[in-house]
Amino acid sequence: MTDRLTRITTALAVTLVAIVAAVISYRHAYELVRTHGESGTTARLVPITVDGLIWAASMVILDASRRKQHVPPLAKWSLGVGIVATIGANVAHGLNHGPIGALVSAWPALALVGSFELLMTLTRSATTPRQKTGDQLQSRASKESGDSRTKVEQSTEQAVLADYLASLEGPGRPLSQRYLAEKYGVDRRRVKRIISTAIQP
Repeated sequence: MTDRLTRITTALAVTLVAIVAAVISYRHAYELVRTHGESGTTARLVPITVDGLIWAASMVILDASRRKQHVPPLAKWSLGVGIVATIGANVAHGLNHGPIGALVSAWPALALVGSFELLMTLTRSATTPRQKTGDQLQSRASKESGDSRTKVEQSTEQAVLADYLASLEGPGRPLSQRYLAEKYGVDRRRVKRIISTAIQP
């Protein structure tokens, strides 16, 4: 319960920081696009393409991680380009106010990228234990199933051998291989092998 509460509160905090940083970063990028010749719908949509690229690339990387597959190179390149673009846009927005202004302006973009990647890491770490537990349960079930089959086979062989040896001590003829095979529902060649192994000198 404690681990779950920790993950939930961490996710909420990271999400809140990401939302605030995204709003500020979008405003900086929007103003930068407007001052460089674009307006209207284009100026409003261009910043979304940058953060959208980061989102899409991160989702592809997360999916590959869950499926235990290699991350597509395009996803890595897209994530890198998106990060550079959003930080660069925010730095450029604050350059008019000097190095300190550029740093202050760039901080929301850094917070956005960092928060988003922390959220992806939290998601990956939350799914890993469940996958491992599932694999362990499946492995355990397979092992127990195998052990169960082995015990059944051993008990069948022991029963066949016990019946045959008991018939040797009786007054009549020993039980036939065909009879034992039909009685225990096993192959006649297997019965022969059991008997041959037991009576070998």
